[in-house]
Amino acid sequence: MMKRAADVVREAEVFVVTAGAGMGVDSGLPDFRGDRGFWHAYPAYARLGLTFTDCANPQHFSDDPALGWGFYGHRTNLYRDTVPHEGFQIIKKWLTRKGAEYFVVTSNVDGQFQKAGYADDRILEVHGSIHWLQCQTPCSRTVWGNNEAFRIDAATMRARQPLPRCPECGEVSRPNILMFGDWSWLPDRARMQENAFDRFLRAHGDRRIAVIELGAGSAIPTIRATSERIGWHLEQATVIRINPREPEIKEPHISLTCGALEGLQAIDALLE
Repeated sequence: MMKRAADVVREAEVFVVTAGAGMGVDSGLPDFRGDRGFWHAYPAYARLGLTFTDCANPQHFSDDPALGWGFYGHRTNLYRDTVPHEGFQIIKKWLTRKGAEYFVVTSNVDGQFQKAGYADDRILEVHGSIHWLQCQTPCSRTVWGNNEAFRIDAATMRARQPLPRCPECGEVSRPNILMFGDWSWLPDRARMQENAFDRFLRAHGDRRIAVIELGAGSAIPTIRATSERIGWHLEQATVIRINPREPEIKEPHISLTCGALEGLQAIDALLE
């Protein structure tokens, strides 16, 4: 299977990189897999009896904004401090070597692809980004860059004042991220990215496309569905699904049972 994957990469004219939470694990980021995984990453929430779903609730920004920003402010600081792992650069090396067109589709809100040097206009963040803010009401459709500094009480996981506020109405702001039960998310930025991705597929749909799927689970199947849609509807597209727990995909697509970095390193070794 690994040799077949290397052959697909070697022969590809175009790349689509689809990434879920597992892409960040090799950079040291938690994937929040189940309540126990979340509580392992955040023991304070275990003590409070709060799950990931409880914390990723937009209602906090109106009812208890210090709690809402305790979670998302901590994550902002974490993502700012994280160094993208070697796998990001391995893919970039392939793109540069081949002079290939590419697009990234990710459910991650961490901005790690941009930090690793991928072009912002070649990335679709389907759930938004923590590096952009919006009004929690919202009073308008404006989004703006997250340049805020966050101080979090590690014992209570509450953010200290001052909290980010909307520059137009003064209400507490929130991340421009799609949360659970979210009726206030402003999807305009993500929709612009989605339109750019659709144009990309229309322009390159008849070429040999390698879809490299990294760490995308089935619990929230958006990324897996995107990979499969491309793989089954575009005749010359082949999906390489890299996942240590749920790698299954039907032939002629390729299943690799390993983590993102391990799989990319193994493929790269066969290309040398």
